[in-house]
Amino acid sequence: MRHLGAWICLSLCAGCATYSPLPLGDGQGARDASQLSVSTAQMPLPALREHRFDPSHGLDVTDVAMVAVANNPDLKLLRDQLGIARAQAFAAGLLPDPQITLNQEFLDHAAPGYTTSYAYGISEDISSLLLRSLRKSAANSQAEQVNLDLLWAEWQTIAQARLLFNQVTSLRAQQHELAAEQNALAVVDGEVSKALQRGNLTYDGASAGLMAYADAGKRLADCTTQLHQAEHDLRVLLGFAPDAPLPLLGEPFEVAPTPGQVQAALDELPRRRPDLLALQAGYKAQEATLRGAIRAQFPALNFGLDRQTDNTGVRSRGINIGLTLPLFDRNRGNIAIEQATRQQLKDDYENRLLATRNDIRELLLDQDTLAQQRERQQQQATRLDQARDAAEHAWQHGLLDWPTYLSIRANALNADLDAIAARDQQSQQAIALETLLGSTDLQPSSVAAATP
Repeated sequence: MRHLGAWICLSLCAGCATYSPLPLGDGQGARDASQLSVSTAQMPLPALREHRFDPSHGLDVTDVAMVAVANNPDLKLLRDQLGIARAQAFAAGLLPDPQITLNQEFLDHAAPGYTTSYAYGISEDISSLLLRSLRKSAANSQAEQVNLDLLWAEWQTIAQARLLFNQVTSLRAQQHELAAEQNALAVVDGEVSKALQRGNLTYDGASAGLMAYADAGKRLADCTTQLHQAEHDLRVLLGFAPDAPLPLLGEPFEVAPTPGQVQAALDELPRRRPDLLALQAGYKAQEATLRGAIRAQFPALNFGLDRQTDNTGVRSRGINIGLTLPLFDRNRGNIAIEQATRQQLKDDYENRLLATRNDIRELLLDQDTLAQQRERQQQQATRLDQARDAAEHAWQHGLLDWPTYLSIRANALNADLDAIAARDQQSQQAIALETLLGSTDLQPSSVAAATP
């Protein structure tokens, strides 16, 4: 008995885990993109893996997407969840530990011919062994589902980073236009104020000129507030400190897939897009869980061996078998739950696939319309910018009255802002289309010069 007890103690201590502390961080965030280590090999899309990450010259739309994948706080939590899921899959594959029983009975009073009795044995849960393969299969599929959910979250984060890049660069471009307009209208406002002081204008006649300058200031303030919010959202997405600089450069993300590329991507959609693959993995896990519930309706079995002696010193050995009688429960409730859950997962997958196909169809119908709209807006903005320059020259030389000049300037400003909005809308559509298609073959347009 002493030897057996020592052996048990040594066996238990041999595989024990040890504790190590994990201090909490300070939550400061990255001060600059150059502080981050971005592994291109671990990027989820080929376009990102092939891009050379060099933040020393600023961040283009691809750099921003790479930083988001590497440093986004929400993605870090999802990676932690993946670690938990893999640990659960590891735990599901472990064999159940056998159970050892020890018993010793002491005599209250010594009697001739009688000794202390003892018994010891070992048993194993056979039912748990029979269900191990299904339990392990379900846990592995669940871990794969979490892994695919993480990949889909990375794709979504890439799309969000591209959208915020567009929003910040568009608002900066609008701020540039509005600031230039405010500076130009300041001259007109000064002339109108002088005319009022000299009595050459009434307040009714000068109201348009005074309101134009005030309106430009208000629009600039509103744009600046929106820019601050967009920059805040981008810093949060990238895991940056609140005062970290955002040296963005280049054009927004754009793709123009051909009909053949779109059809090929649609055909491969169930075998390519991470969220659909994750739903498939979840369905596979549920299939294994349902099979386990069906197998668990059969009697639970426990088997063991024992050796003992009674008070007279007679020794014996034997076997122990524990069997649950499936008379009332028979695991019918769990089977019904798992069957209903499988049906829900099946419908969820089919609904997601149908909604995706409809969304892609809508985006494709808008693709040509948005491209034509952007071209028209850009042409209109160019023409009105030329008219504004000519009107400014004429007004400065006294050849044009200031109300007409203000009207031309207002039309040119609106056309410039509409052109920026059209570019942003087309880029948003391209981001949504590439994300929905789940296509890794659609390459972004090349990065151009820095956007104001």
